[in-house]
Amino acid sequence: MWCGRVALRVALQRIAVVPLNSLSITGGLPGAVQREMSSLPRVYITRQIPPEGLKILSESGQVQFDLWDSDDVPVPRKELLQKVKGVDALVCVLTEKIDAELLDAAGPNLKVLSTMSVGFDHLSLEELKKSGGWGTWRTLWLCGYELANSTVGILGLGRIGVAIAERLKPFKVKKFIYTDVAPRPELASLIDAEYVSMDELASQSDFLTVCCALTPETKDICNKDLFSKMKNTSIFINTSRGGVVDQEDLYEALSSGQIAGAGLDVTVPEPLPTSHPLFTLNNCVILPHIASASYSTRNAMSALAANNLLLGLKGQPMIKELKL
Repeated sequence: MWCGRVALRVALQRIAVVPLNSLSITGGLPGAVQREMSSLPRVYITRQIPPEGLKILSESGQVQFDLWDSDDVPVPRKELLQKVKGVDALVCVLTEKIDAELLDAAGPNLKVLSTMSVGFDHLSLEELKKSGGWGTWRTLWLCGYELANSTVGILGLGRIGVAIAERLKPFKVKKFIYTDVAPRPELASLIDAEYVSMDELASQSDFLTVCCALTPETKDICNKDLFSKMKNTSIFINTSRGGVVDQEDLYEALSSGQIAGAGLDVTVPEPLPTSHPLFTLNNCVILPHIASASYSTRNAMSALAANNLLLGLKGQPMIKELKL
């Protein structure tokens, strides 16, 4: 079953209650990690705090922040609710009421709340305690699309495509289809897969998995044209190479609802910058190229590379050799 990410209510990890002379924010990235400013954790400061606190934040290189630049009047509630949307951390003072309305406005990114006060009566502690909960069970909560009775399409039928199909068979997939540069009857017979055109692969697949090699012919082959032919309930999966996908077109297809979701093990570049628009989507899951991440597989890969090298040095045919 496919389940997208669920935006639960605010999941606060830590609440800092500090003396006036000891303002601090925790939860930022290690100072040695260099990242683009736009991808740093976002902090909102509800008041013009004393300069030492601002200096610590500025010189840390760990956060980007915005603030209500006045010490005379509190930030208007309406503006506060707008400013906290999507922030990772919040610095507040006694004049700001941290309640359910504000926590809902902030959203699920909020991890740290730091108040520049010893007192904490302006914090709705009962609401803060609720933040990490699952909430109320709902009839369609975490629902996705089943593999049972589905059509699985394979773009590029090789050993990996066959292996994926063999693992999916027990889930009662109704039909396997594939496309390649030419029909591959011997491999297709192993999984009872039907050869179809690229257009048919796109239009028929409930789950479309990409298993082809990256070549000049396959670069950006998964683009707007392909996505436009897919069902709006389809799931797109790429475990081959990031370069076979036009990521801007994929973002448009996902954000517009043209397709239901995507699972990516590979991207361009790797790792994909956290500021990339694909990370803003609830219907896209991105993994750090781990499809082969098991001890036995990685050991087998290293052994094969070593044996190929030794055979090549002897002038003998290698076990796996790319014919140039």
